[in-house]
Order: sequence, then C-alpha cells, then structure tokens
Amino acid sequence: MSTARAVADDDGSGLVSFRRNTWWVLAGTVACVLGFSVGDWVLDPDVQAGLRALTGLATATTIVACGVLLARRIRDEAPSAAWLATACCAALVAAAVPLALGSFGIWPIAPAATISVLVTFLPARQAWFTLGAALLVLPTIGLVAALAMGEPNVAHAAWMPALMVLAFGPAMVGMLHAWQVAARLDDARRLAGELAVADERLRFAADLHDIQGHHLQVIALKSELAARLAEADPARAAEQMREVQQLAGDALRETRALVQGYRRTTLDAEIANASKVLAAAGVEVRADVDAGLAASLPDAPRSLLGLVVREATTNVLRHSRATRAAIVLVPDDAGARLVIDNDGARPARPGDGSAGDGTGLASLAERLDAVGGRLSWAGDDDRFVVTATVAG
Repeated sequence: MSTARAVADDDGSGLVSFRRNTWWVLAGTVACVLGFSVGDWVLDPDVQAGLRALTGLATATTIVACGVLLARRIRDEAPSAAWLATACCAALVAAAVPLALGSFGIWPIAPAATISVLVTFLPARQAWFTLGAALLVLPTIGLVAALAMGEPNVAHAAWMPALMVLAFGPAMVGMLHAWQVAARLDDARRLAGELAVADERLRFAADLHDIQGHHLQVIALKSELAARLAEADPARAAEQMREVQQLAGDALRETRALVQGYRRTTLDAEIANASKVLAAAGVEVRADVDAGLAASLPDAPRSLLGLVVREATTNVLRHSRATRAAIVLVPDDAGARLVIDNDGARPARPGDGSAGDGTGLASLAERLDAVGGRLSWAGDDDRFVVTATVAG
C-alpha cells in the first residue's frame, strides 16, 4: 500500500477528512463547470433534441467517470482501464457535437477536464508535458474548425480551449500534489514517533542487559568455582553458593526495579526524554519545570511522576495526532502537581492498560494513591490533560 493510502486509512488521522475534501473539491469543480456550461447548451431549444440528449448523456458520463478516476487517484490506486475508456469516449462525444454545431465556447470543456484528470496519474514531468501538448492541440482544433466554418471570431475559438486547459490542469495537479505532500509529512511524523518509541525500548533493553549480563556472568563464575571446591573444600564451596544466592537476589530486585521504572529513572530525565521524543515526532513541546521542586521530592513520588511522564508521552505517540504538548511541574498545596496536556490525544480506552500489569494510567493512579498522591485525566474533542499530584 502506498504512503498516501496507508496514512489516510489510519484510524483517527485528519487526512481522512482532507482526502474526502480534496475529492469533493476536484470532482465538484468538474461537475459544476460541465453541468452549468454544457447544461445550459443542452437546454437550448434551438438545438436538435436528439443531439441535446446525446450531449447531455455524454457530459453526465464524463462527470461520473472523472469522479471515479479522481477517487482512485486520491487513494493511489491504478486507473481502471474501463473507466479510462469511458471518460475518453464520453468526453469526445461531449466535445464533438457542440463543435460540429459551432459552439466554440462549449466543446473544449469536457476534453480539458478529462485530460486534466488523466494526467494526474502520470509522473510530474510527463503530466506537465501532456498539459502543454493539450494547450497547443485543443486551441489548434478550435481554430481549424472555426476557419473551416467561416466563424468570424476565430480568436474566441482559439483562446477558449487554452483557457479551459489552464483552468483545469494546474488545479488538478496542484491539489493532488498538496494531498500527497500532506500524506507523506504525516507518514514521516508517524514514523518519527515509532522510532522514538523504539529508542525508548532499546534504552530499556540496554539497561536490562547491563543488569542481567553482569549478574549472570558473576553467578556462572562463582557456580563453576563452587563445583570445583565441592569435594576439596566444602566450606568454601558453600560460601560461594551463598554469594551466588545473594547475587541472584540482587539481580531479581534490580530487574523488578527496572520494570517498575525506579532504576536510574529520574523525573528530570523523563521530562527531558519526553521533550526529545515528542519533538522528534513533530510535536511542539513546552516544558515548564521547577527543577528545585523535582529534586526535593521523595524518591517514590518522584519516580512515580517520572512514570506518569513516560506513560503520557507514550499515549501521545501511539494514540494521538497532537501538534502541541505541554509538561508543567509546579508547587501544590500538598507538594507538587504535574500537568501534561496535548491538543490531539484520545482518552484512554479499555485495553490501553490494566490495573494489574503495572502499565497504563489506571495502574499508575492506584500506585499514586498508595503514596498519598492522585492521578486524573480528562479529554474533550481536541485536548487531553493528565494531572498528577504528590505529597512533598
């Protein structure tokens, strides 16, 4: 699946609306211009009824075919051969009848619109080359037909097709290019967020490796030594095994501390890391932190606030389309208050984190309650706020 389509289909993306609006603008422009201009000619009683009906049917078919092709183009799907043929044939009929009757202001509209839609499937250079060719060919057809029919106003027959190409072509190519740029930027922003999360996972993996690797290596050496001393010096072997037991206990405690976020985790470091990863994801971050207040907090509340920062940051990266975020740590009557808000996150949903697995806002709320703190979160259509308070 291409970039534009993958991003547009992502649930919650603003590009879903952008894609829909782009189609409505482009398809609506084709429908309105063709409908009002050719429709007025179709209703002219001076034109034979059969020709009017044929032109009206061809015009309606052109509008539908162009709309279908634009929808496929916006979704980055290949054009359907059947709809391509339908659009081209219908546009030729919608142009040929008015041209044969000397309606030089009507005939170029359908072919100009159809060509402008078709070139959007071409690479940029080929698209502009094709539009340039149409800018020469269509006025030439109008000029030759006007001269052949003895039309006195040959200038009108020449500039009207050129005007239609200039009106439709750049608009189609330009708007679809804007759509593609927006889709790619959003995809890059999403990728930056995923890379930031991956960086955090690598940091955790490195810490876990440091703990387990060191302790397991020492345990292996002491176990081997104890095995060698088991017969020659049972007392020393027993001493080595007691040290192995102690090392295993230390490794277990440090691993638990790492999982819970205590080992080498400080509130200042978490806020700095959150600012970095959010900025990498394209989110404008404002951090207003009282450094002295953070340092004065007891270890347990300070570590829990660090986990709140980490969890809130993860939620922004995974579940939001935020463009701005703020991290504020200020004194509170009870001790300290941490507020993290953004302009695009969705409220936590069931399954985002359970109270028993040590993750998620609900679990952090229980852990803060245990140390006399409080955690709350609330969201509306465009803002999500996480507030944590702890005793000083």
